[in-house]
Amino acid sequence: MRLRPSLLLAALAVLFVACSLSAAQNPVIFPLADVHPGITGVAYTIFSGDQIQKMDVTVLGVLKNAMGPKQDVILVQLSGADVARTGVVAGMSGSPVYFDGKLAGAIALKIGTFTKDAIAGVTPIQTMLDIQKAMAPPVHSAANFSGASPAALGLQSAAPIQKVSLGGGRFLVPIETPLVFSGVTPETLALFSSQFQAYGMTSMVGGTTAARPDDASLKPGDMVGMSLVSGDLSLYAGCTVTAIVGDRVFICGHPLFGFGSISLPMTRAHVVTTLASALESTKIMNTGGPIGTIMQDRTTAVVGRLGASPATLPVDVNVTTPEEQRHFHFNVVQNRKLTPTLVALAAYNGIVSNTAYTDGTTLQLNGQINIAGHPSVELRGMFAPTGAAVPDGYQLAVTVESAFARIFTNPYEQPKVQSVTLNVTSLPQNRWAAIDGAWSNQSEARPGETVRIKVLLRPYRGAPFIQEVPITIPAQAARGSLQILVSDAASLDRMRELFPGAPGGQLQDLNELIRVINRQRQNDRLYVTLLENSPTLLVEDKELPNVPTSEMNVLDQHRAPGGAQMLFQSVIGEHSVGMKQVISGQQYLSITIK
Repeated sequence: MRLRPSLLLAALAVLFVACSLSAAQNPVIFPLADVHPGITGVAYTIFSGDQIQKMDVTVLGVLKNAMGPKQDVILVQLSGADVARTGVVAGMSGSPVYFDGKLAGAIALKIGTFTKDAIAGVTPIQTMLDIQKAMAPPVHSAANFSGASPAALGLQSAAPIQKVSLGGGRFLVPIETPLVFSGVTPETLALFSSQFQAYGMTSMVGGTTAARPDDASLKPGDMVGMSLVSGDLSLYAGCTVTAIVGDRVFICGHPLFGFGSISLPMTRAHVVTTLASALESTKIMNTGGPIGTIMQDRTTAVVGRLGASPATLPVDVNVTTPEEQRHFHFNVVQNRKLTPTLVALAAYNGIVSNTAYTDGTTLQLNGQINIAGHPSVELRGMFAPTGAAVPDGYQLAVTVESAFARIFTNPYEQPKVQSVTLNVTSLPQNRWAAIDGAWSNQSEARPGETVRIKVLLRPYRGAPFIQEVPITIPAQAARGSLQILVSDAASLDRMRELFPGAPGGQLQDLNELIRVINRQRQNDRLYVTLLENSPTLLVEDKELPNVPTSEMNVLDQHRAPGGAQMLFQSVIGEHSVGMKQVISGQQYLSITIK
């Protein structure tokens, strides 16, 4: 039987592609030294479906040390397939490039935006494979969990995107990585997507598909996902496979976050279509089943390993409104820089996903961070609407992020967080009141006597009212002037200076940090605190009021980092009243103790 010429050519083309892709499973390397202007080759990527397509490649030149010492870039012109319509596409990062059937590298860079010519930068394959030398198991120590503030550890602190000037104001930059959201509200996307843009990611709506038996059967040119959140919300990044060496998968040709040794779930990704745009063409993707673990995130590539995926952190968000109750479950990756922000994102998305949620309501939080071998961290608070130009639910999400970051990035030990549960109740109206004045029913009192403190509160768009707080003068109160602080929770917490990282560094371990967090006052209570002008000693997480002068002198001569702190007032009594609304402000008054 004879094949028609057209069928014979098609068969040969399929055989050529199959042979090239098969060879890349254990790739033969095309030396960078043999690359020169004018040499031609092919590259493979997906524009739609799971169909790998061939692009033609012409070398324009080699840029020596373009991305750093000994980090050369091959500058190429792409043509054929859909490239004339789309140009260089977000998600094309990692597309393998071959010369003479040998693997030369991965498409990884492009020339800025609004560029009509499909000119790309190729990361040489040898610099990608060299990452294997750094694939020793990561070492977890206290040094990995520095005591830096959550803001310093968050996504906002991303390093600038690497770029190479080509003159005339044009730069060679890493191709954007699609960051795909599914089950996300527009509000969440608007608030959080900008935080990922610092890493060269472009956000878009995508989806998920059911796992398939052949998900792990990868070929160069296929797409894989890097899962950050899964469940009722999914968030993942996508790159193209450059090479498979044994059970190791080399993708991207540039860093994802640049975190070095990491542990993220690796999934199969499927391209739905490619959106052509003069600004930025992008692959629209779905993510499939888990196929392994992303283990390295380095300058020249991201490397995964086929097999089991790492454990993730379960996060449950339960939202209650007067109309309904809704439950959301998420699984979040465990990474000291990513997890706090991702937990906040999941919490916020759960709140605003409730159809009954609207701005102008007050949110009440009651939750826990459960840690193996330690007490749970209690998350409590009330969040009234503010005049800030952010949605009201964002305050709650940031509070959760801050508390979680203090635990997850603590300088004492690597915590084994088992789960996070957030119970959020939406209360009608803006429940907020300011302290407008305070006075006592008497100017003098004796120890043991009850004094009534009256506080004038001015609620949001409501009539002012007076709240009475009875206090008992302690038996140990000294004769003379007694200062009384009428305040909200935040003012009282700041005054006590019981925060990790305060001068002196008084906390010693994670248990003490948890006790400090759990002891913070609640912002829906009105506090009346009795203060004497005598020193208080702060030792680790304990308060020792009325310290004798002899002990003060000894401590003053033996101060050391991590030792005690001295405050110049002592709390001899604290009273509070639940107000069912957020309290703001403070007032001082004094009475004379006889």
